[in-house]
Amino acid sequence: MQLAIPPLTEDLKRVLIDADTIRSRVDELAAEINRDYKDITEPLVIVGVLKGSVFFLTDLARKLRIPHIIDFIAISSYGKNGDKRGEVRFLMDTRESITDRHVLIVEDILDSGHTLAYLTQNFEARHPLSVKKAVFLDKPARHEVETEIHYKGFDIPDVWVVGYGLDYKEEYRTLPYIAEMIPKN
Repeated sequence: MQLAIPPLTEDLKRVLIDADTIRSRVDELAAEINRDYKDITEPLVIVGVLKGSVFFLTDLARKLRIPHIIDFIAISSYGKNGDKRGEVRFLMDTRESITDRHVLIVEDILDSGHTLAYLTQNFEARHPLSVKKAVFLDKPARHEVETEIHYKGFDIPDVWVVGYGLDYKEEYRTLPYIAEMIPKN
């Protein structure tokens, strides 16, 4: 079934990654995760970082054939106007204990790396069996802190992007593709 693609608006410059390419890559990542965790006995705890990861996490989890549970965290690292704050803080923590469990953090985008490094350190302090990270989009040119990514969707250039969970002031999050945008002032 072919879905109607919402048209680009004047602030959306171009489609970087179309819906079919996203779907194909999510299938590949799910196959990797199924293979890597095929021998686990306890469910994998998949922790989505709200709000941006929700579409990626949902599509990925639907393709998993291993035992898993889904949990969420909410963190703040950007201000309301999209400006960088420089601090990462929890707004909502996991409900599930991750002690002695395998954990997969699912994040929408790796930019500077501060948020994912903070989450990894915080989660590792809780004594899980393992902590791995799945990132839908990676902006290598923006990295300030190195952090290992175990499952990566796509590398993208250093441009502002929206769609498939990523937003600009809560707009464009539900686009089925990733588009480069020119932020409004």
